[in-house]
Amino acid sequence: MFPTVREVLALDPVRHGAPRLVAGDAGLDRPVRWVHVAEVPDIATLLGGGELVLTTGIGLPGDDAGLRAFIGDLADVGVSGLVVELGRRYGSAVPRVMVAAAERRGLPLVELRRATPFVRITEAVHALIVDAQLTELRATEEIHQRFTDLSVEGAGAGEVVRQAAELSGCPVVLENLSRQVLAYDPAGESAELLLDAWEQHSRRIRPAGRTAYDADNGWLVTAVGARGQDWGRLLLRWPAGGDLTAVPSRRPDAASAGPEDDSRLRPGNVPPTRLTILVERAASTLALGRLIRRDAEGLERQIHRTLLTALLDHSRPVDEVALRAKALGVVLERRHLVGVMVRPRADEVAGDSGPATDLGDPGPGAAPARLRDLAEAVGQALHEAKLTALTSVVDDQAVGALLALPDAAAEERALAAFATALRRTRPDDPTARADTGTVRAGSAVPRQDGRRSDARPGPGRPAAVIIAAGSGVGSLREARRSLIEARQIADAARRDRRDLPIFRLPHVGLAGLLHLLREEPRVQTFVERELGALLAYDAQHPREQLLGTLRAYLEQGRNKSAAAAAAHLSRPAFYERLARIGRILDADLDSVDACLSLHVALLALDAIRTP
Repeated sequence: MFPTVREVLALDPVRHGAPRLVAGDAGLDRPVRWVHVAEVPDIATLLGGGELVLTTGIGLPGDDAGLRAFIGDLADVGVSGLVVELGRRYGSAVPRVMVAAAERRGLPLVELRRATPFVRITEAVHALIVDAQLTELRATEEIHQRFTDLSVEGAGAGEVVRQAAELSGCPVVLENLSRQVLAYDPAGESAELLLDAWEQHSRRIRPAGRTAYDADNGWLVTAVGARGQDWGRLLLRWPAGGDLTAVPSRRPDAASAGPEDDSRLRPGNVPPTRLTILVERAASTLALGRLIRRDAEGLERQIHRTLLTALLDHSRPVDEVALRAKALGVVLERRHLVGVMVRPRADEVAGDSGPATDLGDPGPGAAPARLRDLAEAVGQALHEAKLTALTSVVDDQAVGALLALPDAAAEERALAAFATALRRTRPDDPTARADTGTVRAGSAVPRQDGRRSDARPGPGRPAAVIIAAGSGVGSLREARRSLIEARQIADAARRDRRDLPIFRLPHVGLAGLLHLLREEPRVQTFVERELGALLAYDAQHPREQLLGTLRAYLEQGRNKSAAAAAAHLSRPAFYERLARIGRILDADLDSVDACLSLHVALLALDAIRTP
């Protein structure tokens, strides 16, 4: 927000003095924090850096060594420049030794060839500084107000990113820990160019600190997360188009920027303080929005949700949960308990969990409404199947239920009855016959082997709803394990195209497990820890792509000859690549444990990259 030396020299009071730059052209874009008038040689000890020093030179040393020391002291303290008025001490020019010393230190040295009242210069510069500070204050106030409103409204990620781009006039990208784009706004620029090879580009952006500017790549970056758990990064590209000297009440037109805006496009510039505040407030709004869950539920359903959440989060004693559930008419003690999760096969994101909301949601309340409809269908199916259970929406994607059965022998029969009833009550389920009220393939008589009891649906048309059940448990203290297992199975089953009436743990393999955990920051952190160095190397050397070499080696069971053939490389070339991979990852590729860890990381990376 401070004017530069170049801008100060363009002010009328300075131009009145016929200024002439005699040294330090490279420092003309230094910011001027203040203007200080000095006539003593040891003034540097009283300065803090960023000052433009004005002097007539009457108090400066008369010897060359003294002048060099004077210039050196000013440069060491970090002043922005030195302006010397000619006529009192120096006649037609400042001493050459001063010019040489200033040029060597890159310190702008300016002669005023006409007498000029210094007070006019100080007044003009200080007025410019104060005006810039007021402008910055107004802009900062607007930023805080805008993101406070977004937080109160529960805005999704797409809207927060859009507002950040509008306020700054710069492209903004929200990514997860695996460098996948969750939301973006190109601020009027080309989205294709912005996102082209994004993962490789993002891995080269490595700012130092939680919020910092990577000058080499031109991105201002801040971490996004809450409660000590980061889950992404928010990046704002600077320099960029837009009039960032004005109060950011609307998106500027980058095409209207004139030649006077060129200083913003120099790589040496750093973003204004306002932009740092903006990205941090936007990141806070994103983190808060992820924590907020809004649901229009009845009081009884809210209590069901409170109790299920308490079991999942260990937020209440088990005895208290049992007591409150009994008061609702759901007896959980001395019962065989089975956790069940029901979710749409396709993502119907409620809130701000990804780009699907921003791109495909017909309205901000559509996804929560669909989830509430599913919760009502689950409750109706439980009633129709004459089952006792706690049930409610448990997250942005799923409806959970904890079945309370008289004994373990009733488990399969109860789950089959529930699945049949639910598919019958779901009119949007392609396996249901709306005209006859009967149930299509795999629904009338649910079977765990996946076989159909009647005509099966057409290819590519599995049930629209996934029903997953955890292992049955004998006490309420173990119910959490069954619920979490059911949630994991339901998420993993999204990749399974089989039309199973109910998914159980044996149906989910390691790839499915990693897929359901792909948004978990700890899994993404594991992938980065295991493969981050190699991915960064590939980003820097796109022609080599060593990740493919590692994949071939692991998929061929560490058989180097077979892996070389699969990779279409000669064995010497393949061995050299393996050695390089080992050095990059600091891993022993002959170690079974090391390769197992890398193989799991590769599977996790595939899960993260697969929608």
